[in-house]
Amino acid sequence: MTKILAIANQKGGVGKTTTSVNLAASLQATKRKVLLVDMDPQGNATMGSGVDKAELEYSVYDVLIGEADFDQARVTAPEAGFDMLPANGDLVAAEIELLEMNERESRLKNLLAKIQDRYHFIVIDCPPSLNMLTLNALVAAQGVIIPMQCEYYALEGLSALMDTIAAVSETHNPQLKVEGILRTMYDPRNKLTTEVSGQLFDHFGDRVYRTVVPRNVRLAEAPSYGMPVLQYDRQSRGAIAYLALAGEMLRRNEQQAIA
Repeated sequence: MTKILAIANQKGGVGKTTTSVNLAASLQATKRKVLLVDMDPQGNATMGSGVDKAELEYSVYDVLIGEADFDQARVTAPEAGFDMLPANGDLVAAEIELLEMNERESRLKNLLAKIQDRYHFIVIDCPPSLNMLTLNALVAAQGVIIPMQCEYYALEGLSALMDTIAAVSETHNPQLKVEGILRTMYDPRNKLTTEVSGQLFDHFGDRVYRTVVPRNVRLAEAPSYGMPVLQYDRQSRGAIAYLALAGEMLRRNEQQAIA
């Protein structure tokens, strides 16, 4: 069964795109077939996967509004090997055009329903705001992975996101749930980091991934070379962390399947 995961947080700069690209690459490395959907008009996941957003003939925008089919827009990440629906600035127009369309919240869900059997995992990189693109991602997904830094305002933003997920679950997608909370840019030497981390476990328990993603220079450098960190420097702490996250996710899925 295909698992569709939205990587979401309304707060910017918390590692959404980094997580989307590197989780997709790590799952692909475990011999799973993976699709990455870039739903952010900035196209950072597209560029970070080694695909030039300026050279696209078709993008996720064209598929969402019905002007291209999935296979016309689909590309393969050259280094990591996963498939992707790429994005560029055209996606800004989709925000406006979707408002006029039938089933505007379900366009991505309907698109993925036709092709999801090709993949073990579909990972959706959301923009850092709650808009029609994010809503499409949440309606299409079964689970949400929330990357977050352990900092002062993090829990406040997380509370708002939880309310959003609950509202979408109630109105559009009853199967939607929080898959896990991922602590990013993690520095255990920082007292505030450990305090917020402890609060996360108090509030969310098992939904907090045991894996943490540390601050890592190689992880930060990789996107400028158009590669996931696994291809850029497999021995780096960042690459090891995302491989560990993929492993933790797969173990959780197996346990849920048995239960």
